[in-house]
Amino acid sequence: MSAAPAAKGPPSWKLAPPHDKLTQGMVVSGFSSLPTGRALFLEFQWPGVAKGGGGAWLKALRAVAPVTDADGRDPQAAALGFTCEGLRRMGLDANTLASFDRPFKEGMFQEDRLRRLGDRRGKDWMPTVIPDGPKWSGNTPLDDAAADPVAHAFAEDEAVTETRIVTPLTVHAVLFLYEKDEDAADGWCKRVGDALAPYQVAVVHHLPLELRLDERGIAREHFGFADGVSQPEPYEPGAVTLAGADAPKDPWNGVPLGEILMGHVNGHHEVAPGPVVPDTPAGRAAGLVPHPRGEGFLDLGLDGSYMVVRELRQYVTSFWKVLGESAAAISAADPAGSGHVDAKWLAERVIGRDLDGNLLCPVGVLPPDPYGGPANDFGFYDTDPHGLGCPMGSHVRRGNPRDGLAPKPADKQTLLDAANNHRILRRGRKYGPTIVDPLVDDHADRGLLFVCLNTDITRQFEFVQQTWMLNPNFATLADETDPLLGPAGTLTIPEEPLRRRIRVDTFVQMAGGEYFFLPSMPALAFLETL
Repeated sequence: MSAAPAAKGPPSWKLAPPHDKLTQGMVVSGFSSLPTGRALFLEFQWPGVAKGGGGAWLKALRAVAPVTDADGRDPQAAALGFTCEGLRRMGLDANTLASFDRPFKEGMFQEDRLRRLGDRRGKDWMPTVIPDGPKWSGNTPLDDAAADPVAHAFAEDEAVTETRIVTPLTVHAVLFLYEKDEDAADGWCKRVGDALAPYQVAVVHHLPLELRLDERGIAREHFGFADGVSQPEPYEPGAVTLAGADAPKDPWNGVPLGEILMGHVNGHHEVAPGPVVPDTPAGRAAGLVPHPRGEGFLDLGLDGSYMVVRELRQYVTSFWKVLGESAAAISAADPAGSGHVDAKWLAERVIGRDLDGNLLCPVGVLPPDPYGGPANDFGFYDTDPHGLGCPMGSHVRRGNPRDGLAPKPADKQTLLDAANNHRILRRGRKYGPTIVDPLVDDHADRGLLFVCLNTDITRQFEFVQQTWMLNPNFATLADETDPLLGPAGTLTIPEEPLRRRIRVDTFVQMAGGEYFFLPSMPALAFLETL
């Protein structure tokens, strides 16, 4: 009897009509059938705010690179997002801009946001940022209120002024292109650049993106670990399907669709808010619908999202050398009890999974799922409550603690639900060449272009970054941050009978970033009319 063919993997969730044709394809797909990508960062180089015609370049772009919707697989794909300043310069009116979420309006480089994200303190960039500061951002202007001196709460004669933090490159929009190979991607980029140049839209930064699967079908980031293993699973009756039926709520990873798309119910049982525009014939002709709670307004946000983009440079040789040195130090201090400790063993505890993406647990790794891939249906409380397999401060445990922060069994579901209210949908890819020998530094620029989607930047992305990743007191730890994304420090690895503490360095640095609006297809059509 011949063996049954290997399973291809679990079915993927999809959007049901009409949302599938109204939503950008990036929302539901990482475009894994298109391994080559490009991120083109665009600057609008016309002076000031466009006085009509600010959306003309979008028509030219549509002729050579139409944005892909979510109704199925395409031979090539494109996605497009805008910064707040980009929308303003295109001519979107002040009242409409005011209806966007505050983090988007302020931008990632507002000084308080940089502090929360661990990028800057006062006048100094943190070690987790590239030397001399990031290369690009939206360079969002301070609004008039923030630019004025503000009376200090405790001193009558003091005033403070917010500082505008500026990067060398200004980005007003980001265009993602996905193709089958390098030649096709290069040719497409050339056609896009030529089409946009007459409209004073310039490509000021460019990253080649890659999603190369190994012989086992695993996509790996530059440190060598399987990437994109755990993602939230959205559900909403009539809007999200799985295997042709309404997607059920996944007991471990299920999130309401409103956590990802505006205009849908979110984890707080509220409709995720989005921007609105005055009701006009042009807006209706573009496909915008009346806002359900705003008489006289059209819903510009429906089926759109906020997109967080951060260019994260990875130092592969430093990662493996430092962990090799830590392994050698452990071996010297404990020669009888550390035969299992090497750089790979420590690296897996920094991440919390083995190289193939399987979660570490006290007896090794969790068994694979029914499709042969890494298991994703688990809680930490029952699987590994004390971090004897997957350390409490590991990267994956900080990024999604699931029920692991519950103080007692009765609180497991409450803590799991709370954790899922902070989930983000990741859509990033690595950039730069794959290193030949991880222990030999070739000084190439490589890393991850982190991209995630969420409808509440503060509650989702910023919470994860500040409260979980960079919290020095996360999960009863003390003076430790994320061992992968954080600054140099230590990582505690529980073992029997004693714990180990190893040195970690700054392995990842932010080279640029911004908050973008990922509009729906009707919203894109409306922006063309500006």
